[in-house]
Amino acid sequence: MQPQDVAPRHASVPSPATGAAVDVARAEAALVEHYPRLVRLAYLALPSSLGRSRRVLTAHALTQRALPRGRRPASVIPAQSGGAGGTAIDGVTDGREDSPGYAFVRLQVVRGALEAGLPLRRLALPKRSQLPPLLPQVRGLRLFPRSGGADELALEQRLSALSAPARAAYLLRGLERLADPDVRRVLTAAGVAEPDAALAEANGVPAEYALLDSPEFDPCSLQARPTDLMRRRQHTKAALAATAALALCGALVALPGGWGPDGAAAPAYAQNPAAEAALDPGKLTRVAPIAWKTSSRKDFSAWPARGSLTGDTALLRRALAVWARPGESVRVSATPGTQTGGPAGPPQLLYAGEVDAARVVILYDGLRIARYAEPKDGTQGAALDFARVDGANGAAASAVVLGRSDGNVRYLTAPWVTKAAERDLLKPGAGAMDLDLADGITSPLASPALQPQACTSWNALELTDSSGRHLTTDLGELVPARLTTGRPGSTGDAPSAQALRAWAPFACSLGAARAAGVRSVNAWAYASQPLPDAGGTAAWVCTRAETWRGEGSVSLAQFHTPEGRYGAVAAKGVDVTACGWRDPHVLAGVLWKSGTGSWYLLAAGSKDTASIRASGGAEGSAQGPLLAVRAAQGARAELRGTRKDGGSLTGLR
Repeated sequence: MQPQDVAPRHASVPSPATGAAVDVARAEAALVEHYPRLVRLAYLALPSSLGRSRRVLTAHALTQRALPRGRRPASVIPAQSGGAGGTAIDGVTDGREDSPGYAFVRLQVVRGALEAGLPLRRLALPKRSQLPPLLPQVRGLRLFPRSGGADELALEQRLSALSAPARAAYLLRGLERLADPDVRRVLTAAGVAEPDAALAEANGVPAEYALLDSPEFDPCSLQARPTDLMRRRQHTKAALAATAALALCGALVALPGGWGPDGAAAPAYAQNPAAEAALDPGKLTRVAPIAWKTSSRKDFSAWPARGSLTGDTALLRRALAVWARPGESVRVSATPGTQTGGPAGPPQLLYAGEVDAARVVILYDGLRIARYAEPKDGTQGAALDFARVDGANGAAASAVVLGRSDGNVRYLTAPWVTKAAERDLLKPGAGAMDLDLADGITSPLASPALQPQACTSWNALELTDSSGRHLTTDLGELVPARLTTGRPGSTGDAPSAQALRAWAPFACSLGAARAAGVRSVNAWAYASQPLPDAGGTAAWVCTRAETWRGEGSVSLAQFHTPEGRYGAVAAKGVDVTACGWRDPHVLAGVLWKSGTGSWYLLAAGSKDTASIRASGGAEGSAQGPLLAVRAAQGARAELRGTRKDGGSLTGLR
C-alpha cells in the first residue's frame, strides 16, 4: 500500500534465527502491498542470461510463491520508524523492514532468485526456480520492461558481470537500503556460504542506487512484442487442418440446442418450462421509465431498461443462455460469496447497449447483478461478471459499472440520480469535476481500481439525488463501494468539507479492499493524541470495510502525524466487531520515534475508554483513552483497556 512508502528504510532486518512469528495473513498483506518492489528485486537479482522476457515471468513467479506455508500467529505491535531531523514520522508502519511478514517474503524472493541462477546438473533434479515458471503464463507474446538510457544499460552490464550473491548484496543495499550487517544476515539466511566475499565483490560496482528505480528495471510496467511469427504460422496451418477435421466430425454429431443462437453458451442440459422461461428474452422483466417516481422501493427493482440494444432479441438470448450455462471460452468472475448459477426465473433487464468496443447486457435477479459482454467485432471472448446486491437500496443502488477500458470506468446510474461528478479524495480542497450524464450513463473517469501501485490520486464518484450527495468509489467490482464517515451507528455519506478532509490521508488504504466484495467503507476519527517532545497532534482513524456477504469485514486502525501526507496502518482485524455498529469501540497502538530520537509506545482508544495498560516489551498505564510511554526501538507490547461501562478492550492487532 502506497502510504507506507514514505517511511524511511533504515530499520534492521529481523533475523531468521530469532524465530520471529510469521502470520500468513500479514505476510500476504506485505506481499500485496509491496508487490512491485519485491518483483523489481527478483528481476534484478536474476541472471541476465535468462533473457528479459523469461526474467519478467520468473520474477513474478518467485514473488507469488514467497508466502509461508504454515500459520503461526504473531501477537505483537509492529514497530514504526520516524523521520530524521526532528520531524514526526511520515508513514508510521511501512509493513516492510520492521515487519516479520515482509522480511520473510523478501528472504524467499532472494533465495529463489539465487537458486534460479544455479546451473543445471546431471543426475540431479532441478529446483523449481530453475525451471520456466508454470504461472504466470503468457503465450504468443514476449514481455519486457521499457528501455532506459545509457546509464541504466551500463549498470545492467555491471550487475550481470557479478556473481549471484554479489548482485543480491548490491540490490539489498540499493533497493532495500540495508546496512552491511543486515545484508550479511539476509544472504546467510538465503544460503550464501560466503556473504563477506559477496559484499566485497559488490563494492566493485559504483553505488548508483537511484538508477535501480528506473522504469527499465520495472517488471510491472511492460511492453509486448510477438514471438517467432514464421514458426507460429507453420504451427497454425497444422492446427487449422486438425480443427477443420474436428469441426466436420462435430457437425455430424451435434445435438439441437447447441452453439448457434446461444452464442458462447454450453449445450443445453435441461428442458423444462421454468428453465426455458428464464432463458426467453420475451419474458424479461422491463420496468417502465417513470415507475421509480411512484415506487415504494428505491433499489435496482425500480430501474428501467436502458440502452440502444434493448430490442436486440438475439443479443439478449445469448446473454441469458451464457448466464445459464457458460461455455469454456467464457471468462466468468464473481465477487466473494456470490453464486454464478442461472436465474431462478426471468430476470430484470437494466441495460443493453454498446460500451466502447463491446456489446453489454446488465441483468438483475433480485439478489445479483449479472453483466454480460461480448466483442462488437464478433470475435471470441465473452465475459460474464456477477456481483451480490441483496439488500441494496438508496445510495447503495445508485450506480453499476458499465465497462472499464484504458484505465477509465463508465457507470450506469440510477434513474433518480440528477448529477454525477468526479472527485480526487487526496485533494479535499479541490472541487468536484462534473461528468456528463446521457440516459444515465456517465462520461469516462479514471478508475482507482486500474491505476498502478503508486497512489498519487484516488478518484471517487459523487452522485446527487433528491436525498443529497453520496460518495462511491470503484474497487474493481460491478457495484461501487459507498464511502461514509462518522461513529459507527451514526455515519453519514454526504461529502462535506470535514468528511473529505477525514478521508484524504487514508484514501490510498482503499486499495487493500479491491475485489473483496466490499459494500461500504467508513472512516471514523476516534481519537486525537498530543505527541511527546512537542511533536504536534496525531489523528487516529479506524476504517472499516463491510462486505455484501456479511463475513470478511476488515477494520484498520490508522495513525496520521501532522507532517505525514498519508496515514499508515497500525493494526488490522478481520471479522472482528471493533469499529462496527455492533461494537463501536477500538484500541490500537504503535511505536513512534520523536524528532529528538526517542522511541515511544503510543496507544489510543475510543472516547469511552476509561484506562489503558501496556505489558511486555513496554510497560505503562494511563487513565483515559490515551497512553504514551517510553519504549525501546523494536519493542513488542500488548495492550488492554477498560471501558467506562466496565467492559474490557483488547488491542486490535
